[in-house]
Amino acid sequence: MSHRAWLAVALAVVSLGTLATPAIAATPCPDCLQAGAVRVPLELPSGVPLGGYGSMRRRLKLPDVLGLYPHAFWFRPSQGVRDALAVRALVLEHAGRRLAWATLDLVAVDRSFTADALRALAAAPLPATTLLLSASHTHSGPGAFVDSEALGWLALDRLDPGIRRLLLDTVVDAVRRADAARRPARVAVASVAAPPVISSRLNQPLDREVIVLRVTDAEARPLALLWNFAIHGTTLGPRNLRISGDVMGEASAGIERELGVPALFVNGAVGDVSPAGHGERAARELGAALAKTVQTGWAQAEPVRPALAAVSRTASLPTPQLSLHNCLWRALPRRLTLPIGRVFPRDATLTAVAVGDTAWLAFPGELQTALGREIKAAGDGRFRHTAVAGLTNDYLGYFLSPADAEYPRYVSCVNLYGPRTGTCLTRTAVDLVRALGRGEQPPSARVACDADAAEK
Repeated sequence: MSHRAWLAVALAVVSLGTLATPAIAATPCPDCLQAGAVRVPLELPSGVPLGGYGSMRRRLKLPDVLGLYPHAFWFRPSQGVRDALAVRALVLEHAGRRLAWATLDLVAVDRSFTADALRALAAAPLPATTLLLSASHTHSGPGAFVDSEALGWLALDRLDPGIRRLLLDTVVDAVRRADAARRPARVAVASVAAPPVISSRLNQPLDREVIVLRVTDAEARPLALLWNFAIHGTTLGPRNLRISGDVMGEASAGIERELGVPALFVNGAVGDVSPAGHGERAARELGAALAKTVQTGWAQAEPVRPALAAVSRTASLPTPQLSLHNCLWRALPRRLTLPIGRVFPRDATLTAVAVGDTAWLAFPGELQTALGREIKAAGDGRFRHTAVAGLTNDYLGYFLSPADAEYPRYVSCVNLYGPRTGTCLTRTAVDLVRALGRGEQPPSARVACDADAAEK
């Protein structure tokens, strides 16, 4: 099977020291919210397999039935560290509402991982908190952390309970430490345009907007930065066997060197977006260009009012399935599919959060740029900026427009829930953003996308 076919099937079923804000005595600040941030290194054991590519270039010739490798089974062990990985956490609190946002150098997180993190944090205990876990989507981060035989064989390697526990413990530790570091802070936001560092997989217009959230203390000292941009973490291809945060990790590391505070990367509507170059040089150059853009946003950011809000809604989905017509051979009948309902769930939860006059829509997968722009437009007249936070809290594959979902190619292969699911979830997201802007809860906790989206 070709590399692209392996990658399509794999992704289809993929469900420095600590950098922290220093302790400084609080200054009275009636127009502040509370904020704390931390960067915790992800200390992985030697030989952990990489997650993201199902390519034969990363696979062992034979599975490790002899136990030669402590962490790898289907895939080759990693060979050293190219650049350090981390979990970065930002906790915001205002008027009794709390948002904890953690970013991870992983290809994805699934809902069971998020649920385990929530349970651990509740046992801390932390007050009621909206938790967002955003994967950077690097294809050179660790694997072996998802409890699924199918996912393990296809893309992430067999579950290693120790690796999963290490990742969860690091997330929980980062959020707790960020929460403990909270102090009066101000938030500012900017929107800037990235240079041409991305290309389209569908030959369609892309979104070059970079949204930068700047957090400073009451004396205007930097506390944290969160940046949002849509780019795939695939500058380093499947031949790479070194642990890496890819181009996003390069950019965040550069930002942190300049500002000295955690730089949280949140991916966007990334389904049809590739990096404009590949290889070691491209990773360095594209990362440096993005870091420079984000620092421009930091300098231009304008203050937002101290307020937090969050709303969520769950959508029922049709039975997930692989289209063999889209994935393998276009001459095959369109109705020839492979059900994968035991691997992927039948619902999706969307969460919209507002930080002052900026809205963020947390989406559990990879959304097409055109659909992401519809969500952003829903904030017009309600929010100064609206962003899509893709690959957050769960991973359910790709979501495309009906026309693009029907055409055989890589991205339509991993559109698992039918051609209309993407538009249904986009409508749900638009309604959430609008409800958030009105200060209202959505009319119901659930919406049905299964019957509508399953129509061919």
